[in-house]
Amino acid sequence: MKKLAITLLISALTTLGSVTPVVAAEKKTTGKTTVVAGSSKKVLAQKAGTRNKPVARSSKKKPLQAGATARKGQVARKSASVRKVAALPEEWEGGNPALGSASVLVMDQHSGVPLLEKNAQVVVPIASISKLMTAMVVLDAGLNLNEVINISDEDVDYLKGTRSRLKVGSAMTRDTALLLALMSSENRAANALGRHYPGGLPAFVAAMNRKASALGMSHTRFEEPTGLSVNNVSTARDLARMVVAAHQYPKIREYSTMAGARVDLGHRILDFNNTNVLVKNPGWQIGLSKTGYISEAGRCLVMQTWVADKPVVMVLLDSDGKMTRVGDATRIKRWMESADGGRRNTGA
Repeated sequence: MKKLAITLLISALTTLGSVTPVVAAEKKTTGKTTVVAGSSKKVLAQKAGTRNKPVARSSKKKPLQAGATARKGQVARKSASVRKVAALPEEWEGGNPALGSASVLVMDQHSGVPLLEKNAQVVVPIASISKLMTAMVVLDAGLNLNEVINISDEDVDYLKGTRSRLKVGSAMTRDTALLLALMSSENRAANALGRHYPGGLPAFVAAMNRKASALGMSHTRFEEPTGLSVNNVSTARDLARMVVAAHQYPKIREYSTMAGARVDLGHRILDFNNTNVLVKNPGWQIGLSKTGYISEAGRCLVMQTWVADKPVVMVLLDSDGKMTRVGDATRIKRWMESADGGRRNTGA
């Protein structure tokens, strides 16, 4: 009996294996934005410095499952699921980042492959994200950027009653108006750009919609250049196309990511700041940025940025809190960096 028991014990022990936990290393990236004094007559302080971009690696993974749909034409926030598209390390399976934005699209800029989606096909108001199209139309027209334009009563927001630091009668170059529209989301500056377009606002809005059509933004419509109208609508997918197109314009890249500027308006000098706090964060490498807000659109944010050694486009629409869009962007960044670290650890 003793020999039999010893034999059975040895046999059982030889069948046991060991489990070794695999821990994903988190990859950290750094970036730096510096603002220094400049010598421009109208803009006295500008951003300086360049960012070194690492070589991107594109992903060609196919979607794993269909995205969530909205009910009754509205974004279903609580019931909507996040569609994970890129293959992730094992520890991320079923572990998507919890996002408070109602519509989300994160896309590899080089390949165009979606990395994360949530209600990306839903048509919603886009608020001041519209100003990226405003800037492209102005630059496409080849208008004299040094020409002085004025803020008039026609540029005052009587629709929403939003405030502006640009008083009626203020004069500035078209270039300065472009800067303020992109960096500080100044509605009066954006409307003045459209009003001083050849043919006035009707011609300018028609050019905005032609440009959207040319970019394949089939679910996008513009009614005016500021984004104050609820009828300026688009989808996260369409806006990703617009961000990629806008990123090709050096001035849009520069002005939309400037941390701040001191502007001489003739009668006084004012300091303006970027509406996206992330451009001042050294942990981010942002190549293009635009925020937006009206009550119907919620808090919105689009960016071109570098995460986990690749250029990506982030579109966050209808965030339900003042800082939710920034929080969502940060959560997505950590999620991607952790996923990338896991792939490196496992040799994937």
